[in-house]
Amino acid sequence: FESVVQRAIFGGEQISAIGRGICVLLGISLEDTQKELEHMVRKILNLRVFEDESGKHWSKSVMDKQYEVLCVSQFTLQCVLKGHKPDFHLAMPTEQAEGFYNSFLEQLRKTYRPELIKDGKFGAYMQVHIQNDGPVTIELESPAPGAATSDPKQLSKLEKQQQRKEKTRAKGPSESSKERNTPRKEDRSASSGAEGDVSSEREP
Repeated sequence: FESVVQRAIFGGEQISAIGRGICVLLGISLEDTQKELEHMVRKILNLRVFEDESGKHWSKSVMDKQYEVLCVSQFTLQCVLKGHKPDFHLAMPTEQAEGFYNSFLEQLRKTYRPELIKDGKFGAYMQVHIQNDGPVTIELESPAPGAATSDPKQLSKLEKQQQRKEKTRAKGPSESSKERNTPRKEDRSASSGAEGDVSSEREP
């Protein structure tokens, strides 16, 4: 993610290059919308992956440092493995993805400095040379549709809470409450005073 020198080469010719900055490999999914696009632009430009003037790590963003951004569209990030074979059915089709990618670049340039945003050649087979400083590679994902948060742990917690609520609604009165509401019948067949005899009606 954080790199010193990055180049995109197509057909043996260098088509784009930046110095210090970040290389964004963008995987566009079928479900991505303008909302996800804007979320990712904010995250990328404000992600604190650089050190500050005193050398403190994870303190400055690419905008803070006025560094460059190289974007490369990479549908293989939407890969799902079927056995040992990669499947890309979750990736947005090329015709739609190209327009989405161009909108992504436009939003980056509108939010940051246009001259510092570079890109490769959409849909082309390229050689991307990245000198990764660190190395530092960070995976960013847009929030799930309808989710209030993008934190995976928080989302998992919310999902579990919802599942518990659904189970509670699906259940009738609990066994213990049934027992409290049902008059006890005296078991006359049980031997009186027998030590260790456990009635089936005894509560845990």
